[in-house]
Amino acid sequence: MPKTSARLLTLLSLLQTRRDWSGAVLADRLDVSLRTVRRDVDRLRELGYPITAVKGPEGGYRLGAGTELPPLLFDDEQAVALTVALQIAATTPGSGFAEPAGRALNTIRQVMPSRLRHRVDALRVTAVEQSPVRPAGPVGGDVLLAVGAAVRAREILRFDYGAEATDGPPRRVEPHHVITWGGRWYLVAWDLDRDDWRIFRADRITPHTPGGPRFTPRVLPGGDVATFVTGTFRGSGDASGDWPCRGTVIVDLPAATVALYTRDGLVEEIGPHRCRLTLGSWSWIGLAAAIARYDADIEVVGPGELTGAFDRLARRFTRTAAGDGVTSPAS
Repeated sequence: MPKTSARLLTLLSLLQTRRDWSGAVLADRLDVSLRTVRRDVDRLRELGYPITAVKGPEGGYRLGAGTELPPLLFDDEQAVALTVALQIAATTPGSGFAEPAGRALNTIRQVMPSRLRHRVDALRVTAVEQSPVRPAGPVGGDVLLAVGAAVRAREILRFDYGAEATDGPPRRVEPHHVITWGGRWYLVAWDLDRDDWRIFRADRITPHTPGGPRFTPRVLPGGDVATFVTGTFRGSGDASGDWPCRGTVIVDLPAATVALYTRDGLVEEIGPHRCRLTLGSWSWIGLAAAIARYDADIEVVGPGELTGAFDRLARRFTRTAAGDGVTSPAS
């Protein structure tokens, strides 16, 4: 029988791999009795892990979400990946997460085994941000979380806008989309007091709590956020949206991650781990190649020319991988 500490880690690892485990299966996996499984589950609960009992013929256990963050368990690859991601966040100016990311990085490094700490210390990552179209002020992480929560909940958002607005009444809007454009975060919203659509800079927003009641989303001019925002910035003299080929995809990455590497496109948050990306290029093949660099699963929203470009690239890369991608002049 393994030592208690090692057995607890194994049990926690098993609980993380699937939704439900029967007590009998856990006992068999750990080579212990059902009574020992029950005691180990109680120990994990004392450490803060929200493990619930599952009713059924055999009974079982489920690891759920709790109200506090318990000690986390990562394998070696996860730990290294996490520290690299934190290094990027800690060295990215204007993100609003640099200081807490730096503290989190120090905390994780202190509890790492020496073999992993040496690997991490040998890799220093610095995110170099290109100059945006206009200088961007830092956006606090709490602001983005508050605005994003209002968008997802479809609740009216109240906020002060700009330092000069603190003495007046707060703005009242129906928040529809959180986006990035040209290195800045923006909120696309229906302004209730001005009875019109507005695009607000996130770095000038100071949210008020609590928010207002829920609302029914309106239809954006042009039918979608990409058309509306692109047209608005073009009208204001921003030429970054003036490309002959422009397409939209859904990327299986958080909007904040994609925004780190996007300076001439539109990034819209549609979920914690997915975003809608609109980019432009001089050619459809060039646009498909630019989107592929995000190294994530992609779903094409449109137009059809972009889908065709991905198909041509896929066939071209397949020939290259097979070793016959280059045709000699003599053939």
